[in-house]
Amino acid sequence: MKPIELNHNDDVLLLQQIEQGSQHAFNLLYEKHWGNAYSEAYKRLKDSDQAKDIVQEVFTHIWLKKESLRIHNLPAYLTVSIRNKVFKLVEKQKIIHPFFDVIDDLPASCQQADGNLLWKEFLISYEALLNTLPPKRQIIFRLHYQNDLPTKEIAAQLGLTRKTVQNQLGKAIEKLKVSLLPFLSLLIILFWAIS
Repeated sequence: MKPIELNHNDDVLLLQQIEQGSQHAFNLLYEKHWGNAYSEAYKRLKDSDQAKDIVQEVFTHIWLKKESLRIHNLPAYLTVSIRNKVFKLVEKQKIIHPFFDVIDDLPASCQQADGNLLWKEFLISYEALLNTLPPKRQIIFRLHYQNDLPTKEIAAQLGLTRKTVQNQLGKAIEKLKVSLLPFLSLLIILFWAIS
């Protein structure tokens, strides 16, 4: 394997050397393209941590699949990979957030006695369901949604990776959605009927 010269403008050469296992070539390629990749992710997300995570995932994928990936145009590959990961993240957030947006909007809306009673019953069911989550998942969920802590801060507090925190949140939300959505739908219908 030939050593890479410092004037390393040829992505093809770097990719060939990465395919052969050159960590040095990977580092050079990473340094060369990280800034543009980050800008691409950030302009779509407007969130620095999420943008960094996505860029890291894309470059990690390149390293892990180095022997089977056939990349002919690295800037185009990075743009498409980042765009796809951003779309997946945004789609995942769309699934999660509307459910909690409705919950957030209900207390202000439930001004009448019947609405308040229904809301209290919903909160009791919600709390009971939260208590059935595994302890670590419950802590992560409460820190994020009740204390408004970002996943990065939760990860640091609990000594976990940010990815683990995000996965645990996703599992908690999925369970809550499946279990509470029918009750929440009924609450909304009843609220509209009495308002």
